[in-house]
Amino acid sequence: MSRKFLSGNEAFAEGIRLARPEVISAYPITPQTIVVERLSEMVEDGSLKAEYVHVESEHSALSCAIGASAAGARAFTATSSQGLLYMAECLYYAAGGRFPIVMMNADRSTALPWNIYGDQRDSLSQLDSGWIQAYAENAQEALDLALMSYKIAENKAVSTPYMANLDGFVLTHTYETVEIPDREQADRFLPPYETDNRIDFDNPKNMAFSAGPDTNYIFKYREHEGVLAAKSVITETEKEFAEIFGRQYTGLTESYLTEDADYILITLGSIAGLCRETADKLRSRGVKAGVLRIRYMRPFPNEEIARELKNAKGYGVLEKDISFGNEGAVYTNVNSALKKAGLTIKGGNFIGGLGGRNISAADIEGIFADIADGKDGVHFLGIGGSDNG
Repeated sequence: MSRKFLSGNEAFAEGIRLARPEVISAYPITPQTIVVERLSEMVEDGSLKAEYVHVESEHSALSCAIGASAAGARAFTATSSQGLLYMAECLYYAAGGRFPIVMMNADRSTALPWNIYGDQRDSLSQLDSGWIQAYAENAQEALDLALMSYKIAENKAVSTPYMANLDGFVLTHTYETVEIPDREQADRFLPPYETDNRIDFDNPKNMAFSAGPDTNYIFKYREHEGVLAAKSVITETEKEFAEIFGRQYTGLTESYLTEDADYILITLGSIAGLCRETADKLRSRGVKAGVLRIRYMRPFPNEEIARELKNAKGYGVLEKDISFGNEGAVYTNVNSALKKAGLTIKGGNFIGGLGGRNISAADIEGIFADIADGKDGVHFLGIGGSDNG
């Protein structure tokens, strides 16, 4: 195992190199570009043996990956923002075809106004596309997710494409020291890809077909089962990862000081670190603050959220998106989890970071104060008033 000073993008590219994809379909878009640039260099210098296909659009990038996966190859692509939205049609084809493609999405604001900076409206708009969705906090987790993603997606009980999300610029372009596994370790963890869901001239089968009302819903049910099966597979994969590499992850969520917390802030992505620092500061003043980071939005951690919040007096959801005319998508999912568990806890939705706007420690401290005051409804950081729906 070696250590390097890498950006989130570069760390993810290293993880993909270790996963040995056989086909990489590339269309660069800010702030994802560095991932496919580094992979092209690896293919060129021979450290990664793969077919590198520079396509003409994001739609073509995912279409190419679907074709590669249908031929039985391990496939990778990457995108961001409007590029992900341009791919949207193909997301459903990949999920419905049960092709375990891995894609990195550099979370970035969507137009209009046009903006290259990071929020999470792009990926959260695609929660219903049938993909597993993970959110990394730092470069080390980005590298590790790149390697674990294939093992999770390719599990026969799952057979579902995997979208790993990195916050644009805040994570994709920020440098930190990262541990890179040895090739031998990576190969022991992730064996070559094998699947029956492929074109086979010796054993022909129908793929990517149409299905009428009498059978279509059965395929959708099986697709739903695949995403749900990922819950246990993620846990199993992380346990094996820890045994080989010595880094332990915590499944669909990561909790911090939640055991006795009165007030819990729920969030996802790179902002979680600042939330934890703020919780420490509040603890020093006698305020029982805690933080729950959602690592996976699909499959959604319903049981984990209910378990962590069951004794809390109040909670807030801080997210970098808004479902216009309603509330944040994360808040909707969290409320659903609590409702299903029969819990009645007052909580508010705090929208920040849109278009890359900074979320400060003072903002987060203010959110905790609002949670303690029992504030509910939807609140945009830095803008007065709320929509209580």
